[in-house]
Amino acid sequence: MNSTQFDFDSEIKEALLPLRNYGLSLTHNTDETKDLVQETILKAYRYKDKFQEGTNLRAWLYTILKNSFINNYRREINRNTFIDRTDNQYFVDLPSHRIDNEAEISFIRKDLVNAIDSLACDLRITFKLNAEGYKYHEISNELHIPIGTVKTRIFVARRILRKQLQDYSITFDQQMA
Repeated sequence: MNSTQFDFDSEIKEALLPLRNYGLSLTHNTDETKDLVQETILKAYRYKDKFQEGTNLRAWLYTILKNSFINNYRREINRNTFIDRTDNQYFVDLPSHRIDNEAEISFIRKDLVNAIDSLACDLRITFKLNAEGYKYHEISNELHIPIGTVKTRIFVARRILRKQLQDYSITFDQQMA
């Protein structure tokens, strides 16, 4: 074999460690990452004829890995979705086992909103997006900042809010007991 000729197998082997690192950043689980990388390599060999020599093999592998991750995630969400088709409407009108103090809840809500609004703009925006259910990587993409910055801002915001609202922690701990 000519040294300038493309060697698919050796290129795949060189890409394994970066693929594992990327997979781990997506799954945060070593076993899932191993499965994801294995699935990626299998697909790469299965669709080897689709790869255009001279293009970036690692980018192609990253795309396969990312798409596999997304498909697996969607499949898992669909598998864990439970649809209740029973007619149990009588539960709707059941009274709560405890009565909430609406005035107290109003004060707590107001203090919480004020505490969040008092955060620095970058912390407040990042924290609110996370509280609305956005994932770290989605916030990172939306705000065009590194994911590490997203995590740091949320951590700092939570720490500030915890300190500002520490009086309520006693109330909540007592209610939970």
